[in-house]
Amino acid sequence: MRIDQLVPAFHRGDAIGDEAVELQDFFRRTGAESEIYCLTRDRGLEGESRLFADFPSPAAEDVTILHFALPSPLTKGLIGLPSRKAVVYHNITPPEFFEGTSPEMVRIARLGREELASLQPHVGLGLADSEYNRLELEALGFRNTHVFPLFVDFGRYERPANAFVEGLFRDGRTNILFVGRVAPNKKIENLVKAAFYYKKYISPLVRLVVVGKTTTFPSYFEAVSRMADEFFLKPEEVQFLGHVPDDELYALYRAADVFLSLSEHEGYCLPLVEAMIFDLPVVALAAAAVPYTLGEAGILVKDARPEGVAELIDIIVRDAGLKLKLVDAGRRELARIKAFPRQAFLEARIAELREGRGR
Repeated sequence: MRIDQLVPAFHRGDAIGDEAVELQDFFRRTGAESEIYCLTRDRGLEGESRLFADFPSPAAEDVTILHFALPSPLTKGLIGLPSRKAVVYHNITPPEFFEGTSPEMVRIARLGREELASLQPHVGLGLADSEYNRLELEALGFRNTHVFPLFVDFGRYERPANAFVEGLFRDGRTNILFVGRVAPNKKIENLVKAAFYYKKYISPLVRLVVVGKTTTFPSYFEAVSRMADEFFLKPEEVQFLGHVPDDELYALYRAADVFLSLSEHEGYCLPLVEAMIFDLPVVALAAAAVPYTLGEAGILVKDARPEGVAELIDIIVRDAGLKLKLVDAGRRELARIKAFPRQAFLEARIAELREGRGR
């Protein structure tokens, strides 16, 4: 039996790519033939993947899984296959978040959601990495939908942090950390507003640190940078660090006082789990998948008003007992995530799919 995976772009260190590799290893351990097919891939991954142009037609009893996060020719390719078909849905940001910023992303997001809907009559199993994403599949009419949490390589976070970077940021300031690309749905402007309020009304010793790609939406990045300047926030008070190596990222998690997310749309939000790993208290807007991923591990806020967010951060920083409770809650949530029976779950779902019970 073959169980193949289709991934539009296969990247090293990417959440979808890492999950595809983990699934491939599992399928091969069960005795199935399993390959990862992609349209593009990072240099050096030629031995770990094959191009979709070379994809051999599967048999009716085989299984083909599409990781869906953006529109691509793989959508039509999957529909035309004779095999049992499944989709792993990693979410598509709604197009309205990009209006006025990127017409191309508006087009891509709309097309992606149309392509996702087109898969519904042809797919016997819909997996989603959060309950939020599963509900989207269900709303589109997908049958046999389940939550299959995003694969997290916990061993990766056991590597040493960069001691020099950690020391630089342990300078007496309150460090507010956000990890994620600078994109309109992340609402970086609300993080800047919260930092401004904290500086003006609570303490001048504050620093907002944003780690994530800044080049995807240049006009949006320019706008939030200009806002910081207009609020008279100095470069040492609002830092956009872009993408950083893992050891520096771990150092920033260790040096931070609070992880703050005011994002209005997340399909899963892996940085919330990373904050738990580093015993970092979390304050997050209760939007999209965030409540499902965070669970009881942090404080959810209903709105992003800067005064409320900044005052809450100050309470956490000053109240050692509350901080300890949040850290303990994060550890319990991590234990729950780690306890998910991934292999038994997959075996049951693949068996259902092959027997036709998902149709």
